[in-house]
Amino acid sequence: MGVATYIKDEKDAIKEVILQSGIKIKPVYTPDDLERIGFDYEKDLADPGEFPFTRAIHPMGFRSRNWTTRQYTGFGTPEETNERFKLMISHGQTGLNVAFDLPTQMGYDSDDPMAEGEVGRVGMAVDSLRDFEMAFKDIQLNRIGTGLTINAVASVMLAMYQAVAEKFGYKKEEISATPQNDILKEIVGRGAWIYPVEPAVRLIGDTIEYSMKELPRCNPVSVAGYHIRESGCSPTQEISYALMIAFAYIDNVVARGFKAGEFVGRFSFNLNIYGNLWETVAKFRAARKLWAKLLRERYDVQNKKALFLRGIFGGGGSGMTKQQPENNIMRGAYYALAAALSGAQTTALCSFDEAYTIPTERAALLSLRTFQILMDEIGLRDTVDPLAGSYFIETLTKEMEDKILEEMKKVEKAGGMVEAVSSGYVQREVAKQAYEFEKNIQEGKVTKVGVNKYTEGVDMEVELHEHNEEWERLQIDRLKELKRDRDNKAVKESLKSLEKTAREKKNVMPSLIECCKCYATVGEMANVFRDVFGEYVEPSIF
Repeated sequence: MGVATYIKDEKDAIKEVILQSGIKIKPVYTPDDLERIGFDYEKDLADPGEFPFTRAIHPMGFRSRNWTTRQYTGFGTPEETNERFKLMISHGQTGLNVAFDLPTQMGYDSDDPMAEGEVGRVGMAVDSLRDFEMAFKDIQLNRIGTGLTINAVASVMLAMYQAVAEKFGYKKEEISATPQNDILKEIVGRGAWIYPVEPAVRLIGDTIEYSMKELPRCNPVSVAGYHIRESGCSPTQEISYALMIAFAYIDNVVARGFKAGEFVGRFSFNLNIYGNLWETVAKFRAARKLWAKLLRERYDVQNKKALFLRGIFGGGGSGMTKQQPENNIMRGAYYALAAALSGAQTTALCSFDEAYTIPTERAALLSLRTFQILMDEIGLRDTVDPLAGSYFIETLTKEMEDKILEEMKKVEKAGGMVEAVSSGYVQREVAKQAYEFEKNIQEGKVTKVGVNKYTEGVDMEVELHEHNEEWERLQIDRLKELKRDRDNKAVKESLKSLEKTAREKKNVMPSLIECCKCYATVGEMANVFRDVFGEYVEPSIF
């Protein structure tokens, strides 16, 4: 199915609308539809801030607080990134969302042959604590929350974030960080993995356990259905896979002797927005409801706040087009509208040049202003869940819920999420859905304005964020200087301690923090884990 497939009869009248989730949309909805789905106000909707939180997790929604805006930021050297951080904060951004370059994501230092040509290209290059010291210079880490978009080496980056905060004089109890730290979606949706599935999940368990004990304001996991959706899955698959991934991480920590209610309240989600507005809104409402219900049913979580589905709802880059890129400004505004109508707590928005480049300063500010217009001018903060009670929205939300549960049962039948990823089952399902979607675009069954309909006109010139090859040289020179000037004996001892901890299957976070404070590099720490765990080998999905 496409974003929305319109099947026409011979008179060119719209006969049938089918959403990508496979749900058929009726031309008109009435009270009979609510009766058909067995709609119950208390069980299915309830007041804002009340279980099952379909409408909102806070009683007053956006009336009591703005949603947090976090534009994805980071490129080149730490100094360049620091300048962009300060620019966005000065224009009203209320949190940071850090992009790392590909070598950093893959656990390679900038001087590694595998990093050649990629240093600083799609995000900030980070080799050691020294880079974090430059990137976060003059940023109030006790007041600004930071998302760390990193997965395979998320434990390293969380340790480094604590180390830099303490070096700047902040207590670890004051800092708020959210590493993405979702390796299962990485294997399914992006490919930036390093270690085999089971030890990779174990590292995530270590960050959760450590945060529970030592970092009270940190959210150790941001389950990213976002990237699986970007890879081509349907909206219902996105939520079902995200929930099953979260359960896999919960199970890892529960097996250590903890109760889910002790830590799950600090899980967060990174979920995707593009395509049909109503499908998106219903998806998020159904996700909030199911997360709360299933936590109670599966893990006996009773604490109200622990049942909140918290997270960032971000405008999806897959919705943006290279053709007629100015159209992406309007698309982005509608994605932001969907986030607001569905009760997002935090939002990020792809910029109109997303299909071409890392956002330029102009494009990033336009995205930020889009959110601010919705908050302060258009009226999206006037009332909580303005669509509540709509015959259409409530019916669609319930139908989305049922479809999500169907997909979850398929994963359970495949052995649970860890086994389903290890065997390639989920990857096959996503690839199949992505193929069908692209086929529908090419055949015109799904309309994409400027791509397969209304294609007339001249494309605008897009300013590119040029990659500076000098960044790589500078970064490598600094790394050589660091390795020459640091206490290499202390580094060697800290890495040996890390290896011992990893082999004994103890929590690696304290050892990682000591490695970071000694200025061990990302590559050195990642290579310790490579030696202990080995590397992941992809299963065939065909």
